[in-house]
This record gives sequence, C-alpha cells and structure tokens, in this order.
Amino acid sequence: MKKLRNAWLLAGGLAVAMFAQSAKGQARADALGWKLGAQAWTFNHFTLAEALDKMDSCGIQYVEAYPGQTIGGGIEGKLDYHMSPEKQEQVKGLFKKKHKVLMAFGVVVPNSEAEWRMLFDFANRMGIQSITSEPQPEYLDLISSLCDRYNIKLAIHDHPKPSHYWHPDSVLKAIQGRSKLMGACADIGHWVRSGLDPIECLKKLNGHIVSLHFKDLNEKSEKGHDVIWGNGVCQIPKVLETLKAQKFKGLFSAEYEHNWDTNVPEVKESAAFWRQMVSNL
Repeated sequence: MKKLRNAWLLAGGLAVAMFAQSAKGQARADALGWKLGAQAWTFNHFTLAEALDKMDSCGIQYVEAYPGQTIGGGIEGKLDYHMSPEKQEQVKGLFKKKHKVLMAFGVVVPNSEAEWRMLFDFANRMGIQSITSEPQPEYLDLISSLCDRYNIKLAIHDHPKPSHYWHPDSVLKAIQGRSKLMGACADIGHWVRSGLDPIECLKKLNGHIVSLHFKDLNEKSEKGHDVIWGNGVCQIPKVLETLKAQKFKGLFSAEYEHNWDTNVPEVKESAAFWRQMVSNL
C-alpha cells in the first residue's frame, strides 16, 4: 500500500512539474508574441472537427486551416473559401465550440483576380489574420492592394525546389516595393529538403517573416521525414534563438507530415519541447 501511495505521489509531483513548465513556457511565449498552433494538414486523414480535438489533446489552441478538408462535426461539405456566408458562420461556430482560434489559411493559390478577391473576402469574414500562398507573379500587385485594404497578411510559402519560392531570395523579390503585410511563411523543413540552412534563410528574411511551418527532419535530404522536435537536423533551438533576436512575433504552425494516423503523441511531445525551449529564452 505504501509503495502505491509513493508511486501516486511521484506521478502527481511529475504532473505538477510538467504543468509548471508548460505554464512557464506559455508565459514566455506570450511575452515574445509567439503563438503555437498547428497546420490542420497534420491531421488531414481526419475531419476538421476531429483535427481540432487532436490539437486540443496536444495543448494547441491556434489553427492554420487548409482548403479541402472535410468539416465534420455535423457540418456538411469541405472547408473552402467558396463556402456560402451561412456555411462560414457554421464553421466559425465549430471553432468556438472547440475553443480554438482560426488564425491562418493555406496553402491556397487562386488563379484569377476574382478568386483572389473572393479569398480575401472569405478571410475577412472568418477573422483570419494571414493567408499562406505561393502566388503567381502576375497577381502580386493585386494581392498587395488587398492586404492593405483588408489588413490581412500574405505569407509566401516555400515548398521545396523546383517550387518557384523554394529560396528566400525569390520571396524577397516578390514582396519588394509592395505591402508591408506581405512576407514569408518560413517552412524550415522544406528549406532543409532543398539543401538550405534554415538559420541562414531566417537571417535573409529578417523582418519579413509572417509565420512558420514548424518541423524537424530526420535527415538533410529531400526524403527527410518529420521527427519529434529537437531530435532532428533542423536546429530547432538555434531557430528559436534567431527568431527571438529578430523580434519575430507571430504563429508557429506545427506541420507534422509523418505517421499520419497516429502522430498525436509526437505532436504533443514536440509542443512540450517547444515550450521548454521557449521558457529558457
């Protein structure tokens, strides 16, 4: 009986210590203006409603949604910027019910002026703060004006080469002379897949990073896959130190593209590692 009691006390003590560490990390993140979220693509084998529940189990509050995910939760159809205003209100209700904050949307690439206008109108209605995209160059001036009109950010994402925006230089060229609300969605894992150093990429984009797709990879190659943060080659502690030095403020979207059906424990452990690192910055 005494052994059971001691084990219970130990478990309780560990739980209290873990909670205190998490709270300390969250307080530090708040002070830095950092928000830990998840790209719903992490849970693309599930409905949006199920994805929000999985984020909840990982202690993640902020969400980057993507187009095409089945909504679920009693709501028919897929999440998309073509949804009717009525369906948009239903989805907003789902986020409220699940106690999650929809902050970003993408990766989405409209292919006409009308579609871009529709996308920004959707983002405005949904309270979305930034749109993640890899825009065609001919729409950059239009996007710039829409960013300023709606006060919504445009984060240019870097899929690996041969994607047009695989290198930071192409992002800097795209935003030059345009709205200050345009910048980069820094996918540090994709940079590594393209043979780039994420620290050097962040330094090139200093002052122009809107958000991040956060991941750690098992190896420096195009075939590298996600691992629990801190166990891979993406230099996570140094990435965080660099962002702090740059006074970055914004969203870190966990995007875990491995073990699709059973990745919740890995995402949860990654989030805990992030908070631990942040608490010491």
